[in-house]
Formats: sequence, structure tokens, C-alpha cells
Amino acid sequence: MTSLKPKTTQTMKPATAAKKLGIYLNAAPAEFQEGVVSREELNALQAEPPAWLADLRRNGPHPRPVVAAKLGVSVSGLARGGVTEALTTAQIDALKEENPSWLERERGVQAEVRKETVRIKEKQEKQAAEQAAKGR
Repeated sequence: MTSLKPKTTQTMKPATAAKKLGIYLNAAPAEFQEGVVSREELNALQAEPPAWLADLRRNGPHPRPVVAAKLGVSVSGLARGGVTEALTTAQIDALKEENPSWLERERGVQAEVRKETVRIKEKQEKQAAEQAAKGR
């Protein structure tokens, strides 16, 4: 016989929830920063974001992974460019408009990384297909 355990609610720290929501934790309301977030609460926030969450996603400040994605560079590329803090959407747009040399360089690096990733994936798929053909 197996005993049925009561289902426990899965919770996470605010930092984890903020990461999953793609927001900068320090810009979130105090009640979000100080409490724990259940899986159900996270799902509700994702399905129907409250005004504060929609505003943060739209205007920022955005965490570095989001800033990097919006600029088309890696998080490491941001650091090499001297961007170490969260940026607002307006600041990101200003950087895109300014297009400093480090941003151009890091976009090139990111494009090369993507090409290499595709090349490796295609090579692995080809090798897998050859192995499957030999196995027949």
C-alpha cells in the first residue's frame, strides 16, 4: 500500500519569479519582492498580467538578459560594452539609435555565434542520419 501525500503548493523566491516573468526584481512592487510566489500565482501573472507587470515589461527597467535580447547581443557582450545595470526601454532605444562601435562589434560576434551553432547542429544531424543508415 502506498500512502497518498497531501499535495503541497510549489513556491519560489521572488527573484526566481521575476526571472521567469522577465522583469527586474528591484523595480517590482514591494509586496512582490518580499513574499513568496506560488506556481499558481506565477501562472496567473503570466496569463493576465496586472498593470504594474505590463508596465514593467513595456517600459522597464529591464534585466540584463532582456536588454541583451533587445539589442541583439549576449549578456557578456553587454558587460564588455560597459552596460552593467538594468536599462529602460527608452535607454535601449537610445542605444540602438546611437549604435556605438561596441554594439556593432558585439552584434557581429553574436551573428557569428549563431552561424556556428547552426553549423554544429547540421553536422550533428548529418552524423546521426549516417549512423541511422548504417544501423539498418
